Amino acid sequence: MRFVAASTDDALTAADDAVEALLEDGWRPGSIALLTTGHRHPEQIATTDRHGQEGYWSSYFAAEDVFYGHVLGCKGLERKAVVLCVNEAGDRDRARERLYVGMSRATDQLVVVGDPEVVRRIGGDVVAHRLGLG
Repeated sequence: MRFVAASTDDALTAADDAVEALLEDGWRPGSIALLTTGHRHPEQIATTDRHGQEGYWSSYFAAEDVFYGHVLGCKGLERKAVVLCVNEAGDRDRARERLYVGMSRATDQLVVVGDPEVVRRIGGDVVAHRLGLG
């Protein structure tokens, strides 16, 4: 598990960079998911617009490319490597649930991207400690 600090506004860009780093480290694209806790990633929106919901979910199960989704749509689904993008301030209902669901989707490698103070506020001191935030 690793943490990448980024402001809420810059979290999507930093998460995209984390995906690129995983690919450069040899991870297969179909083994990676980028999940957001706030607004959907533009690639998720584009895939849904191009292929509809059925095509969007087919892309998940085909496991050929990086999957872009929202944590609440991915309960019970896993990928070997997950980049969890905390792209929200943590003030909405279910913020803690979204963080915990996202953190439990990776089987081998988890990268959490977001503002350290937001993650601490949402997840509490135990989560902050496990992510190396002190």
